[in-house]
Amino acid sequence: MDRRQEQLRRWVAMELAAPSPESLPWKTVAGDASSRRYFRVGEGEDSLICVDAPPSTEKNESFLQVRSLLEAAGLRVPALRAADSERGFMLLEDLGDELMLDRLRADTVDDFYRQALEQLLPMQAIRDPGLPPYSEAILAEELSRFSEWFCQGWLRIEPGGTKRQSIVDLEAQLIANALEQPQVFVHVDYHSRNLLLLPGGELAIIDFQDARLGPLCYDLVSLLRDCYIRWSPEQVRNWALAYRNLLLENKLPAGDDEEQFLRWFDWIGLQRHLKVLGNFTRLSLRNGKHDYLGDIPLVSDYIRQVLATYEELADFRLWYEEQVVPLIAAQLGSAGQ
Repeated sequence: MDRRQEQLRRWVAMELAAPSPESLPWKTVAGDASSRRYFRVGEGEDSLICVDAPPSTEKNESFLQVRSLLEAAGLRVPALRAADSERGFMLLEDLGDELMLDRLRADTVDDFYRQALEQLLPMQAIRDPGLPPYSEAILAEELSRFSEWFCQGWLRIEPGGTKRQSIVDLEAQLIANALEQPQVFVHVDYHSRNLLLLPGGELAIIDFQDARLGPLCYDLVSLLRDCYIRWSPEQVRNWALAYRNLLLENKLPAGDDEEQFLRWFDWIGLQRHLKVLGNFTRLSLRNGKHDYLGDIPLVSDYIRQVLATYEELADFRLWYEEQVVPLIAAQLGSAGQ
């Protein structure tokens, strides 16, 4: 047990008035892509989740702020038992380990997505001046990860000349699309690995510390074009338009027509998935976390689908299909040997 874990265990023992840290049942819980670590303390209905979130790298104040916002909006999030933001320790309600992803099948997905879309509505209605905006600078930085970490770092290519210009032009188009959309509360990673299934069938939301004020369709595309599970384009389109109908029924902005809404949806999805390619390869190259490389083919397929839909993206599509797609296959084939 390392020093921070020992400190966390002593802090938890103090918060729970336990006789000693050693008297508490303690178990490591699977982590995520961040530097956060999770531990389960106690057993059965009395168990709690202990979080080690180093303040030098993790957004603990944001986590606590957004948790309160979501709870006040009537959404199910882990209850807070105690927190020490200065040291990066938290004690949360244990909502279990069953991800929505683990239960998604052809005969269950419609019901689960209906629930997820219904709770997206009150989430997007949250208004708080403390939420940082998804600014032009943030959008540009995210897109730069595609060139820096995915192209140069992982594929070892550096597009120049007209190819580089096609990337620059695409980035400008995607940023304009994002800023054009109605700006709402955005979870940023609203997908099947951040929705927990509770015993009564209710969905709970986790991993929300990166929340921002941003594009209307961002969380929608995160859910429906999930990086970890694929559904047919027809299903995705139907679910997206079903959400637009929910917005209209509640007299909320939903675009001038279906065409505009789907364009918003497709283009913010393209921005997100280009960023994700950069994120996944950065995790591998910088952090030694290679598991996400296996999800790159699905993310790339989403990108190709959108590129093939819009003629104004033809220059970037040509380069992506001719150079990037074969290199992805070669890299993953080499890694599997």
